[in-house]
Amino acid sequence: MFQTRTSTRRRSPLLWWAAALVMLCLLMFCSFAVGSASISLPETLRAITDFDPSNTEHLLVHELRIPRTFLAILVGAGLGLAGALMQSLTRNPLAEPGLLGVNSGAAFAVALAITFGVIQPAVLMLFAFAGAGASSIAVFILGQRSTRGNDLSRMVLAGAGLSVMLAAATTILIIGGTSQNQSKYASWATGSLQGRGYDVLPTTLVVILVGSVLALGMSRTLDALALGEDSAKALGINSQRAWILGLLGIVLLPGAATAAAGPISFIGLAAPHAARMLVGAGHQRLLPLSMALGALALLIADILGRVVVIPDEVGAGAMSALIGAPLFILLARRMLKAGS
Repeated sequence: MFQTRTSTRRRSPLLWWAAALVMLCLLMFCSFAVGSASISLPETLRAITDFDPSNTEHLLVHELRIPRTFLAILVGAGLGLAGALMQSLTRNPLAEPGLLGVNSGAAFAVALAITFGVIQPAVLMLFAFAGAGASSIAVFILGQRSTRGNDLSRMVLAGAGLSVMLAAATTILIIGGTSQNQSKYASWATGSLQGRGYDVLPTTLVVILVGSVLALGMSRTLDALALGEDSAKALGINSQRAWILGLLGIVLLPGAATAAAGPISFIGLAAPHAARMLVGAGHQRLLPLSMALGALALLIADILGRVVVIPDEVGAGAMSALIGAPLFILLARRMLKAGS
């Protein structure tokens, strides 16, 4: 359902991979240098190649900007892959991780933790991950049919309903809390990567790595499911097993991303569409490129968020929605024209 006429004119995937790799390297270096305290490019290069622990600029690069940059790449890649996985499993081009209540579940758990006085980022991450996982499992159970398989419409409705309920509960918790708690929650809810680094990076890396291996291993299964449930069954695909594995990937990838960086809703929607335009609907190419484009998009948003209101910052989540929405509209218009 995602195929368009542009598929015959697409360039080699290797070209897009090379372009994405070059852009990623350039953006990483830019991310090391840019911020409220700008560091010259030569000094940034020396901080990487000839680290001096007595130099405050070198310490700034190593202790704050390098882990922040890698966290942005991990979170963006996880969201991009999760979005592609969700759109393929639900056969819904507007699906994104928030559809299963991942963001709202994580937000409610973080609000609950802050209300009880939890402030450590690593502990908040565990709460957010637990909330994201619990809400996804609840939506999956509510979306199951009593006879066989999963009802896509019921699952979408269950996700929407649960998200509204959890959002209301989160609002009640935050409004009823102290101004200090409201400030802490606002910092997390804008999808800010500021101050998040080595304390959450290892856990995020492990979880997203496991989720990525799981999702990338489903490429052939997703290709078969795209033909329809009956056709997939004829090809030997167990759709129930595929759903369970897919749900596990959807819980792990955006769960870890949201727990680490807060709710970032636009990357998972836009990155798979952009990747599909470049390399087509085949999942062996689509899934990895969705990861790469998600990482690039969030890294760009994080860098721009640091410079638009210097010395303050705009959260990467807010920035990605601000610059991504017009871009997504342009992509959607191009897709409609190509398919008409």
